[in-house]
Amino acid sequence: MIFCWQLLAVFLASWMLTLILRRYALAKSLMDVPNERSSHTVPTPRGGGVAIVVTFLAALPFMTLSGLMNPVLMYALSGAGILVAVLGFADDHGHIAARWRLLGHFAAAAWALFWLGGMAPVAFFGAAIDLGIAGTVLALIYLVWMLNLYNFMDGIDGIASVEAICACVGVCLVYGLTGHLDFTWVALALAAAVGGFLCWNFPPARIFMGDAGSGFLGFVLGVLSLHAAWSAPELLWSWVILLGVFIVDATWTLCRRLINGDKVYQAHRSHAYQYASRQYQSHKAVVFAVIGINVVWLLPLSIAVGMGLVPALAGVAIAYCPLVVLACLYRAGKREEVSQ
Repeated sequence: MIFCWQLLAVFLASWMLTLILRRYALAKSLMDVPNERSSHTVPTPRGGGVAIVVTFLAALPFMTLSGLMNPVLMYALSGAGILVAVLGFADDHGHIAARWRLLGHFAAAAWALFWLGGMAPVAFFGAAIDLGIAGTVLALIYLVWMLNLYNFMDGIDGIASVEAICACVGVCLVYGLTGHLDFTWVALALAAAVGGFLCWNFPPARIFMGDAGSGFLGFVLGVLSLHAAWSAPELLWSWVILLGVFIVDATWTLCRRLINGDKVYQAHRSHAYQYASRQYQSHKAVVFAVIGINVVWLLPLSIAVGMGLVPALAGVAIAYCPLVVLACLYRAGKREEVSQ
């Protein structure tokens, strides 16, 4: 019961702080002005994701003192999360060269992995295999990719928030069914922080998340998945399945742009979800489609993998195949003809 009140406090604090940030952005003219690469048509305040960062990080010490989370996880999330958010905030308000941003991202990932103890043994066809140093390198790349793909996928109203909430609530169900209830609290706290912001970001958005929030969100989800793997290797794959919509769209789009010879660091709107939002002329329709895919398709498979009913890699393959088909159907990564 006490934790329910804590969740409500996190939600309300996030809602209120987002309101304050929106008024601040309007007063200081911190607006995202539409251009030919934008998916929105109206100038909109940005930087609201700071509310997610502040409220979630503020909740961590209270949860640790209450015995609801491991202090090691708090240190991993707090130190790395602050660095990621500061880099994103600075980039939102100016420009940081890509190489320095990437260096900061790897530093944050290294900090988190230091506290987590590196990469846990990975589940492969019923066996847990310790990859050693190679596993740590893969975990570094995974965290940095999760951070950046969340930035890439935060391109229409509400989609990044909805994906995070679906993943957090879904994995809590997996945790409950697999006997890992002690992991649920931090995921629910993140969902509450995102939920307060989503009240202002749901289509049509009244404020955008910004890089400070989206990068932080992707990074935290990555850390939580790696942390869970130390208790049960299958749980990492459960997370990977739940985040499949974002992982497949972002990865497929990046690979296709690389093959096409496009400058991958340039802004674009060639993700599958962006093509879909223009085809149906609705951000809301795409957001509800993402919710449906997460609940009807990915969640049952995530549960099956977490409970050991389906081999991990087979579960990921089954989950991702239709997502790859959708990415192809919606031309993810295809160079868009932009009218001058």
